[in-house]
Amino acid sequence: MTDDLEQALLDRSTEGPLAGVVVADLSRVLAGPYCTMLLADMGALVVKVESPGGDDTRGWAPPRLGEESTYYLSVNRNKHSIALDLKNPADLAVVRRIIDRADVLVENFKPGGLAKYDLDYDTLSTSRPDLVYASITGFGTGPGADLPGYDLLAQAVSGMMDLTGHPDGEPLRVGVALFDVITGLHAATGILAALRERERSGHGQHVELNLLMSALSGLVNQTSAYAAAGVVPTRMGNEHPSLYPYGPFPARDKNMIIAVGNDSQFASLCVCLGIPELAADPRFATNASRNGHREPLRALLVERLVNRDAADWFTLLKAAGVPAAPILTVAEGTRFAEDLALDPIVSTGTPQRSIPTVRNPIGFSRSRLDYPIAPPLLDGDHDAVLRWLEHAPPRTPAP
Repeated sequence: MTDDLEQALLDRSTEGPLAGVVVADLSRVLAGPYCTMLLADMGALVVKVESPGGDDTRGWAPPRLGEESTYYLSVNRNKHSIALDLKNPADLAVVRRIIDRADVLVENFKPGGLAKYDLDYDTLSTSRPDLVYASITGFGTGPGADLPGYDLLAQAVSGMMDLTGHPDGEPLRVGVALFDVITGLHAATGILAALRERERSGHGQHVELNLLMSALSGLVNQTSAYAAAGVVPTRMGNEHPSLYPYGPFPARDKNMIIAVGNDSQFASLCVCLGIPELAADPRFATNASRNGHREPLRALLVERLVNRDAADWFTLLKAAGVPAAPILTVAEGTRFAEDLALDPIVSTGTPQRSIPTVRNPIGFSRSRLDYPIAPPLLDGDHDAVLRWLEHAPPRTPAP
């Protein structure tokens, strides 16, 4: 086997908990690539099969790092790219060879889109009953199969946008494709569960996810309010439906967050503000009473908060055990994580191609996560993947 750098990376020995797992990544955009990046960070070998035009997010810019979209860079490290045209018989044969060597396949084609290439689960599971096959759709494979799988659509129909914004304002989307990310997390969880079950049964299975169900699950207490009590939540701006004070409040220089979760924390807040008597006031003594008297309580809190800067209040409230935080920009938030020794930014790749990315948030006491491979250039590993196919035997299903 050749010992060039690309081949060495493909055959690298990792200490990650998923070392030895091979993933055929036929997904694009965000939910699927985020899932496969998490698996790759944990040691799985991920072969990213792209169309000749590349993952859509390669063109989602600005912003850019050089000529590359930072959107694409955010979810594609630790992978190997090969560009193949499924309509080309020779390329399709290569895709099948990659799948033959994979433990996991991840795809987010339109429902039924891979059947015409005989790459659907029903077909592949016949010859590869041990394959864990994960499909991500926007709205399932039933009546919603023809809806495009865009996060913004899921935000719209799930109720998220109706819940986001001020009561007298327009519905708003959240500032990130949140349900794509949540679906990617659910996909990784489902894949890991299927791999664990395969250890017992010897069989893979079809893991199915969609943005809408991930959205409804991710809305947690808001969907529970309707499911359990028939209560339809409404937009409350920055207010919390169940807790007060819990949101932004003006300090002398700018807004900050105060997030009181119980009566003890409220009492500590009152002491810090120099108004300890409020904790015994019948209007404010319990969470239920505070919810019923939000406006007068807000006025009393703001009267004190505007006398100091947000940073001063943050220091004081933190020392008293009152949940509080300044409202920061993304840049400031990253620096804040650095100040907390969380090491949020890691460099991926080699000196020849090093890309800064956000560190995987999972920590293991024994297993190691590493970042040896920068997000790949389109088809940048074509020859290396072909050489790997020559030396990596197909998976042999358990009897």
